[in-house]
Order: sequence, then C-alpha cells, then structure tokens
Amino acid sequence: MTTQSNLSSGSHPGADGTEPAPGGTLFTEPVLVVNQKAKLIELTNEYKVMDQNGRDLGAVVEVGQGVLRKILRFVSSWDQFLTHRLEIRDTQGQPQLLLTRPAKIFKSRVLVARPDGSQVGEIVQQNMIGKINFAMNVDGRQVGAIKAENWRAWNFAIVDHEGTEIARITKTWEGLAKTLFTTADNYVLQIHRPLPEPLRSLVVATALTVDTALKQDSRGLG
Repeated sequence: MTTQSNLSSGSHPGADGTEPAPGGTLFTEPVLVVNQKAKLIELTNEYKVMDQNGRDLGAVVEVGQGVLRKILRFVSSWDQFLTHRLEIRDTQGQPQLLLTRPAKIFKSRVLVARPDGSQVGEIVQQNMIGKINFAMNVDGRQVGAIKAENWRAWNFAIVDHEGTEIARITKTWEGLAKTLFTTADNYVLQIHRPLPEPLRSLVVATALTVDTALKQDSRGLG
C-alpha cells in the first residue's frame, strides 16, 4: 500500500518503481508532445509521443481489438461504451504502463497498472455537466485531479491533492519549434516540477490517454 510519504518524497522513480536514467524518457522529460493522428485505415488508436524537440519517446497503442470491434468503430459510435485497453510504450516497444477503461454508460474510469499487473491508481470522472473534472486516486485516496478549463481548446490543468497546479495540457506552447509541430495534430503536456511516484505515472497516464480513453465522450463537454 502506498503511503503519504511516498507521494511527498523527493525521489522520482520510473513506472516500474526503479530510478530512471536522467532525461530522455516518458517519465523524466518535462514536456511531452502527443501526436493525435490515429491510424484510421486500421481503425486503431496509436499515438506517437515526442519530446519538445521532436525526438521519439514512445507511443500510446490501443490493444485487444478484434475485427468485430474495428467494424463497430467504423459503422457506429457504440465503441465508446465498450472496454478499452491501451499500452504506453517506450521507444523499444516495451510497455511502461497499462491502462484499462472499463465499459461504461456515463462516467469514465481508467485503471492504471504497471507491466507486471500491479496497480498504480485510477483516473475517475467526477461530473457530467459543465467543465469535466477527473480525480487521480491511489489506494482510495485522491492525490490529484485533471480539470478541463476548455475542452475544445484543449486547456487542462493538472493539480496535486492540495489543488496546486503541477502540469498543464494545451494545444499551444511557445517553447515548441514551430517547424516541427502543428497544433492541428498535437497537444502538449508541460510538467512544472519533478513529481514523485505514483503521481508522476498518473500524470503521464492522464495526459497520454485524454484523447483516447477519456475523450470518448467529447460530445457536449464544452
């Protein structure tokens, strides 16, 4: 069971609990750029993740989709009500985090686990009307939240358990090289300071799945 001391300590291990090499990974870069261009022909969500200079850091890949699921996605919107499974992978294709959004009718819930199946936490939709908020929970305790300031403009504030902003998701950021990125196909996660585990993994999981696992209900979320 994760204690509060884990959440406020100064160490910043990777998703597997080990200390990462400094810089250059999904869990050490302060800026992550997510390319939203899905593989429409294959009807499978697969998004590239880069650093602010356009260097590949990994990918988000939807897994467990059979032929019938792909047909359903093509001919209807019912796919949004079914269970979705995604993997956050490094540049070698190795899973770093496993995400499951169980079948739902109204509110979304995403379970976040490590590759060995041990649970990191969960991301739970808090409301259905107005600006949508998601809680980040660990062992039944809320350790942070993602707050949609303007869903259509892709403005999200990510805060810790005290309500202090620790990261932000947006479509635009002045630090990006304009020759490398266009706002049409990408969004940006800016992490303001080093974060302890499991908060860092939940922030990464939230940001990298907001377009796939969470934004399935984009209609009417304004």
